[in-house]
Amino acid sequence: MAFINWTDELSVGVTLFDNDHKQLVSLANRLHDSITVGSQQSVLAPILNELVKYTIFHFGHEEGMMLQYAYPEYEKHKIEHDALVEKVQDYYDQVLGGKTSISLSLIGFLKDWLVNHIMKSDREYKAFFADKGII
Repeated sequence: MAFINWTDELSVGVTLFDNDHKQLVSLANRLHDSITVGSQQSVLAPILNELVKYTIFHFGHEEGMMLQYAYPEYEKHKIEHDALVEKVQDYYDQVLGGKTSISLSLIGFLKDWLVNHIMKSDREYKAFFADKGII
């Protein structure tokens, strides 16, 4: 069973964002699976790096559309994005520096953040983009 299961409940109604979210869920699941089978840091670090890079890529999609359509909560949303990127990038830097290891506590944090962010913050823009005809 997957660590995070994609369900229609996680859909934000914008295909591009849903596809990005599915990819983030897939990467989080890969990282979790690798941790639980005891993979070495040399295997885990590239997956975490890919997750960080894809998260930044996805946030670019959301933020670009928010700016393009003048989403009124853009600043608030961007602050949330920036905080996550900073935290995960810092964690990744610590892993590369040998100061910490990738653990289930990190993946638990990422799961909670991702699901809560989609279900709360991202859901707030669902009606906004639907009104603009973005699906």
